[in-house]
Amino acid sequence: MPRFGRSTRFRVALTSFVTSLLALGVVSAWLVLDAQNRLGNGAAQVAKERAAAVVQVLNTGAAPADLRLLVQASIYEVTTQTGERVASCPGLRSGTIVPDGGFEYGDSVQNLKPGDVDLARRESVGCTSALGEDPERNGLRLHVAATVSGDSKYRVYGAAIVDESGQAALDAVRVTLLAGVPVIALLIGVIAWLAVRRSLRPVEAIRSEVAEIGAHDLSRRVPAPDSGDEIAKLAETMNTMLARLDTAVTRQSRFTSDASHELRTPLASLRTQLEVLLAHPDRLDWRDACENALLDITRLQDLVADLVLLGKLDNSGPERLTPVRLSEVVESCLSGRQGVRADVQGEPVVLGNRGRLERLLRNLVDNAQRHASTGVVVSLSTVDETCVLTVTDDGPGIPAEDRERVFDRFVRLDDGRARDEGGAGLGLAIVADIAHAHGGTAAVADHEGGARLVVRLPSADTRN
Repeated sequence: MPRFGRSTRFRVALTSFVTSLLALGVVSAWLVLDAQNRLGNGAAQVAKERAAAVVQVLNTGAAPADLRLLVQASIYEVTTQTGERVASCPGLRSGTIVPDGGFEYGDSVQNLKPGDVDLARRESVGCTSALGEDPERNGLRLHVAATVSGDSKYRVYGAAIVDESGQAALDAVRVTLLAGVPVIALLIGVIAWLAVRRSLRPVEAIRSEVAEIGAHDLSRRVPAPDSGDEIAKLAETMNTMLARLDTAVTRQSRFTSDASHELRTPLASLRTQLEVLLAHPDRLDWRDACENALLDITRLQDLVADLVLLGKLDNSGPERLTPVRLSEVVESCLSGRQGVRADVQGEPVVLGNRGRLERLLRNLVDNAQRHASTGVVVSLSTVDETCVLTVTDDGPGIPAEDRERVFDRFVRLDDGRARDEGGAGLGLAIVADIAHAHGGTAAVADHEGGARLVVRLPSADTRN
């Protein structure tokens, strides 16, 4: 199919044209047939009345030959039971209105040719007026009603022609519809094409703008019409999606840059130590050098593990979750730790990944111990069908303006401390991502004399 034929405008216009043509054609045909049937039914009724009038005259004892004088302005024919003609309307040749299939009660249609009518034989006025102005030239289409006389000696046929003026008007309407329906359908198709063309202009503007937006220029937005229709909603959705992509790409770029910086530091330190050790093997203690190198490798390994976990949390789909008792998670994570006290109320159960929930609590406790002065308290309870896990320390606390960004990646509020003590700034980011993956939240709560981090997770009953 040509490219023009694949366009939405053409397909909608073609569909409108074909649908309109079929609909208008069916309606027009029905109207014409209904009008034709009405004309035919009127003629059939007149034919029945004329046949009944002839039967009534014959039932009074009149002879068939007297019908020409007694029945005026009527089309009729009377035959014997054997089909022999005994009387007819003047001007009709013998057997003219008798149905081709022979006698049969009811209404039938008979077409008269110009030669079947001869008005030169006018013994009386007879059926002259009922045959129209010039039946010899135009021919006639008759509706014939057949019946029998009261004594069953004669077969009586009454006939009537369709109203000529009505038939002429109907024929004119038929011709008009035959020519007008395609024109109207074509006009509807053109209107549909113009309407769709006008409606799709904003879509084309959106498409053109999207085609020019590249991966490094996601700050641009598509034009949003003020029509308030589906196209405006599409533009709003596109702009929302572009905003999310812009945020995601910016965050990914920042994450890549920060990760590269964090990876570069231990690698540079490790390389420097090895280069010095190789350059001056007799001046350095190999054991101390290897221990320092091992520390850098350990920090590097932990950083890579955190980055891998964050990547899995970002890209993982729905997981198969199992019931997990948070009291067991607290007991497992706090086993062997000094200066950490647990306060567990009840038996909160969540649907989740036990390993990642243990990682969440471990990161919270590690962060709290890093900042605590004397000790850390881990609390676990259930509030309004929500499992609440709280880790509190008595350290310097977290400023109110930093309580949201503390969960961002590579954010360290203690920039002045050594890197090997302060970490890479991924611990709380992992906490937030794991909580979100389990349908929960992580936040910093108000607390005097230290920091309090609260994780809320829906309980297993709520998730079900």
